[in-house]
Amino acid sequence: MTTPDALACALFLVVTFVVAGVAHSLWLRTAASRRLLLPLDGGLHFRGRRIFGDNKTVRGFVVMVPAASVAFAAAFALAQRYAPQFDETLWPLTTAGYATLGAWAGLGFMLGELPNSFVKRQLDIAPGMAPRGTIATIATFIVDRVDSILGMLAFVSIATATPWMTWGYALIIGPGIHLAFSVLLHRLGVKARPA
Repeated sequence: MTTPDALACALFLVVTFVVAGVAHSLWLRTAASRRLLLPLDGGLHFRGRRIFGDNKTVRGFVVMVPAASVAFAAAFALAQRYAPQFDETLWPLTTAGYATLGAWAGLGFMLGELPNSFVKRQLDIAPGMAPRGTIATIATFIVDRVDSILGMLAFVSIATATPWMTWGYALIIGPGIHLAFSVLLHRLGVKARPA
């Protein structure tokens, strides 16, 4: 069995999460999604503060997980058909294996945001708001760009052998794309601030 190519895997992850991110962004604009504004923490508190806050809800998981699953399976099927040389550089999985990996990666992406939200609530930073102070603002800006990417990479690496350089490439390419989606969600009225 050949080792997957680090750059090919990173590009595969970036492309599939752009597709899943578009589906996620469109879903968040719908009236149906607003019916699922159910806080993941159920309104529970830790040390007198909300665990995650009102912005972390069920509605994100409802689309991101299956959208990533479909994006992974579709991208693999397209690679097999139109770019077999690229397909050979990826993980040695079936189409169903890619669908499962995509769902797992989508779950990791969404769960990756939760520790950051927990810490911000404990520091009395309101959901969707920036902290006071330049250093804190810069730190949260960086963490907000990479937390979900790290969650996704961790889940993918748990499921299948993933070259470490895939992490490096994804962490170089991914944050800019993540920022673009944050700006898009702000313009669509889903997020309170663009970054």
